[in-house]
Amino acid sequence: VASTKAAEKVASAATELLERAAEVLKGQKRANHLLMRGFAQKPAMPTFAEAYGLRALAIAAYPMYRGVARLVGMEAPERGGDIAEEVALLKARFDEFDFFFVHIKKVDSYGEDGNFDAKAAKIEEVDRALPDILALKPDVLIITGDHSTPCVLKAHSWHPVPVLIKSPYVYGGLVEAFSERQCVRGELGVFPTINLMPMALANSLRLKKFGA
Repeated sequence: VASTKAAEKVASAATELLERAAEVLKGQKRANHLLMRGFAQKPAMPTFAEAYGLRALAIAAYPMYRGVARLVGMEAPERGGDIAEEVALLKARFDEFDFFFVHIKKVDSYGEDGNFDAKAAKIEEVDRALPDILALKPDVLIITGDHSTPCVLKAHSWHPVPVLIKSPYVYGGLVEAFSERQCVRGELGVFPTINLMPMALANSLRLKKFGA
């Protein structure tokens, strides 16, 4: 039931969908209804530009990530899921923005499938694209994930995700590879994700002072 006039169209469509699904699934033992999620109003929060003073472009194939990016004021054009396409779009619009969020969905998807070989191959594909990205000479390059998805679990997990920051101002040289175990030994250690953007801004010399 819609709580506002503006929500009536969506509420009506959702109600009809649920009614039809219940009819089609009636009597099924494994699944006899749909679980709906994600219905909400736009949250009251600052845009990315208001919070960080940066013009941002989100390059993502998966619609949810584009939607979240648009909620915080990022531009997020429709596009396919190929890494080469993402890099091509990054190159084409590199001079228009200050910040780029480039998302690779398949690494997570293959983890949820338990497909280790495909997940490793997708990470290697990203590795091969790195020279083209670095050729753009970004002030800071960060490689990380939003959560861990071990193939052995076939699900999201509680494990810390590796984080790599490339800039002229990192110490470097403390580890020899980019992995979960190696990153624990690096100069960043284990830290809350909320600290990542301040470190990104600091490494791009966009803060007057870091800390007090």
